[in-house]
Amino acid sequence: MKTQVAIIGGGPSGLLLAQLLHSRGIDSVVLERKTKDYVLGRIRAGVLEQGLVGLMEEAGCAERLHAEGIPHDGTLISYGDEMFRVDFTEHTGKPVMVYGQTEVTRDLYEAREKCGGKIEFNVEDVVIHGADTDTPQISYTVDGNARRLECDFVAGCDGFHGVSRQTIPLDVRREYEKVYPFGWLGILSQTPPVNHELIYANSPRGFALCSMRNDNLSRYYIQCSLSDKPEDWTDEAFWQELKRRIPVDQAEKLVTGPSIEKSIAPLRSFVTEPMRWGRLFLCGDAAHIVPPTGAKGLNTAASDVHYLYNGLRGFYENDTTDGIDSYSQKALARVWKAERFSWWFSSLMHTYPDQSEFDLKMQVAEIEFLRSNKAAQQAMAENYVGLPY
Repeated sequence: MKTQVAIIGGGPSGLLLAQLLHSRGIDSVVLERKTKDYVLGRIRAGVLEQGLVGLMEEAGCAERLHAEGIPHDGTLISYGDEMFRVDFTEHTGKPVMVYGQTEVTRDLYEAREKCGGKIEFNVEDVVIHGADTDTPQISYTVDGNARRLECDFVAGCDGFHGVSRQTIPLDVRREYEKVYPFGWLGILSQTPPVNHELIYANSPRGFALCSMRNDNLSRYYIQCSLSDKPEDWTDEAFWQELKRRIPVDQAEKLVTGPSIEKSIAPLRSFVTEPMRWGRLFLCGDAAHIVPPTGAKGLNTAASDVHYLYNGLRGFYENDTTDGIDSYSQKALARVWKAERFSWWFSSLMHTYPDQSEFDLKMQVAEIEFLRSNKAAQQAMAENYVGLPY
């Protein structure tokens, strides 16, 4: 096969790039390691910045998002039984949109299928050849049959464990990482959310987050030990611990029920530089990971897609390489700011095993400063709703 842009990874960033390119008449083929059902079965983030909403609109995939998504004008932060609100629209004029990543992916698959876009599933043994030449190729197998895809460019949207980042030579790339000494135990339940806005809770017992997907589907998290396993936690134990970590008046309103999904996510910050090698470009988790505090993972992947899509448009429509030549620099400048916000918010809200009494006092002082200072709230709001592309 031949195509203009080969996209490795059929998650939301790869599909979004494919649809944006299709809207400009640029051909692409998407290669996905798993099945469509597997990809749609992954439970992920659910807070979308306006930049991502705008990209979905440009891709022609935002109809259901606007019909079913829940705009959020602010968020709640609690510490102990104290709670205050940071108003996004007051400080930035923009809300965020609560709409599950699974739904974003479903909308993009539907659009891809409607336009007849090529997706290969169950792709194995992927190898990128000649990424540092003008004629890259990808070899792979499907059901044991060897295949080869010739292309102009390769977009590596295949996540942290994918082949794309590993293709860049070790003497070219540099990696930065921080591993956090805890995880998030998350459950999904068919219950109404405890509050119509997200609650980020700092507690002496550890962090908690009260989130939602819709009016009868709630997503809750509690900070847990890295040694914990989901099966160590019964639903009843989870609900009891969550109630201990949020303000009493919220705990009394909490509607509990059986979990329909339960998992533990480790937390890490990770960035690789550069995000381009020859005609290979890294997007999303292939290049960077953020802790989920502040919901920057999918949104930062979307900003990568924005820069790459516009760079490729410039190449095909205006015969200029300025956009693709500056891709890594532009994407990384925004990535590091998102990393900073996620690191700061994680540091603010979690308990750490090596915290001293002084550290705990500083953490409370920082939260109280945020509560009382409009400039601090504006800085948080600007980062939460999304820095400009």
